[in-house]
Amino acid sequence: MKSHNGLKLAYLLAVLNAVIIGISFLFAKIALDYAQPLDTLMYRFAVSFLGISLPVALGIVKLRYRGKPIGKALLLSSMYPLGFFTLQAYGLQHATAAEAGILYAFTPIVTMLCASIFLKESTNKAQKLAIFCSVFGVVFIFLMKGAELDISNITGISLLILTSISFAGYSVMARSLSKQFSPSEISYLMLSTGFVVFLISSLLTHRKLGSFESLLTPMSHPLFIVSILFLGLVSSLVTALASTYVLSKIEASQMSVFTNLSTLVTIAAGALFLREEVTRYHVIGSVFIIVGVLGTQYYSGRTREVRKLKRSV
Repeated sequence: MKSHNGLKLAYLLAVLNAVIIGISFLFAKIALDYAQPLDTLMYRFAVSFLGISLPVALGIVKLRYRGKPIGKALLLSSMYPLGFFTLQAYGLQHATAAEAGILYAFTPIVTMLCASIFLKESTNKAQKLAIFCSVFGVVFIFLMKGAELDISNITGISLLILTSISFAGYSVMARSLSKQFSPSEISYLMLSTGFVVFLISSLLTHRKLGSFESLLTPMSHPLFIVSILFLGLVSSLVTALASTYVLSKIEASQMSVFTNLSTLVTIAAGALFLREEVTRYHVIGSVFIIVGVLGTQYYSGRTREVRKLKRSV
């Protein structure tokens, strides 16, 4: 019963994770109106680091790293958040947001391949079909919006492909390390590493440009502060804790397909807050995404039942 409840919580947190990521695009756009990408990341992870450090300092959250593979956990941090956000930021300088959306949609497929190689996770034909169905839904929406991949833009596309590989690597490695670290221990290392690296990078950049005064300028704008608080406390801290917990309960390939649900949330948020039009192709693509996500989870459950049956025979 306890494991069943843990599985239900994992699915709930996976959906919540996708919802937060979908909404975070709006706040990220607002923040970038007032600050450079590197400064935004510095402020974002400063807030998330302070957010997770407070319960640690008060003794509410216990961290025990003695005798555990810290080197592997730091390698995990190099993939996410460091690798993911750095590659995404520079990739978007050379490519469009639509191209990023198309390429990021393939993350579940990359994760499935990595999980099969490094974690020996197996997916049946129905699960593979469901994952491809979800990916198709996202790509369909972007293509119908008129987006396309500019193959001549090899720099931007390469960096964005590496972004998907980075997130897939994080999913696979976090799944493996979840047996040795608690979700809070993994999250603390990820967020503290992100804060230190992005802080140093931001300070060195401003020193080189002689623009230290511009570092504090965004803090005079209430919208920037609200956006950073959401991105730091909710989009970084909550999703870090949620994703590491989910990956301790379900397979990496299952978790990754939930990321495509964030596309639906972004569409809904755009319609509600930015008055963006929701068209027929949005609905069709959304159906493919939902069917793909539900199919992946349903057939993974069937696979678990078959495995249990085989063990009992």
